[in-house]
Amino acid sequence: MRQMQDMLFRALADPTRRAIFENLCREGEKTVGMLTTKAGVSQPVVSKHLGILKQAGLVADRRDGRQTHYSAQFQALAPLVDWTSEMTAFWESRFDALEDLLKRMDQ
Repeated sequence: MRQMQDMLFRALADPTRRAIFENLCREGEKTVGMLTTKAGVSQPVVSKHLGILKQAGLVADRRDGRQTHYSAQFQALAPLVDWTSEMTAFWESRFDALEDLLKRMDQ
């Protein structure tokens, strides 16, 4: 589980990869050419980023003749959602304990 979280964080740490993933999430399936137009970087760079996103399970590809279409894989975010929920619960309990301590100190 930890390895998957690390891979997802590394994949999404790059702003260009994050933008590509967000584009696929918002607009649906796209070809490399379509993604390159919006990415502001060259086609080989977009292809490299897509490879990293695919390795992390964040995108899937589908061949259609000479074109490759990429789509976002939302379920791949589940480990990050789980981690965020764990951290939220952890910090909420810490803040609750701090609030209790401060109340006791005021008395």
